[in-house]
Amino acid sequence: MSFNIQDYYSELNNGDVLLAYKGSISSELINNVLDTIESKLQDFDEHSKIRKKVYNVLVESLQNLYHHIDDLPEEYKREFDERFGILVVSREDERYKISTGNFIRNNHIEDLEAKINKINSLDRDELKEMYKYILNHQKLSEKGGGGLGLVDIARKTGHKLDYSFRVFNDEYNFFILSVYISN
Repeated sequence: MSFNIQDYYSELNNGDVLLAYKGSISSELINNVLDTIESKLQDFDEHSKIRKKVYNVLVESLQNLYHHIDDLPEEYKREFDERFGILVVSREDERYKISTGNFIRNNHIEDLEAKINKINSLDRDELKEMYKYILNHQKLSEKGGGGLGLVDIARKTGHKLDYSFRVFNDEYNFFILSVYISN
């Protein structure tokens, strides 16, 4: 049985959800999401350091969604443009959780998983060195990034990147990334 996106999205919407979105990812949407979250964090009277961290991680997460989404399976092309994704921002106890999800072609999984596992194996100082190295030595990819986004997220949160791949069909998986930001 293939991964059911609607069931997963419903599961994410349990608890203290600040924002939930499923659909086309556009630059206009990104701006709206950032404005909404910034406003909600101010309403919660959240400390400026935490607001800044959540905002910065959300920017990186949305940019990853926007720039690194693979094309869509046929059944989604009819309903959405080429950039379909899921975003849920929630609070769990004393931390924030940013969850994103998007389709990924099966032949891209190995490289992405290796990159995340490498990032997750590094301590804070090693992440800082990796970030500097990428800034100074990497060329931009065809999608615009040099691989900084996930490294930057891990640096800013101080947490490992929580991820999984769920089989959708013979050609695609659904990539899920959850990032936690503690007070």
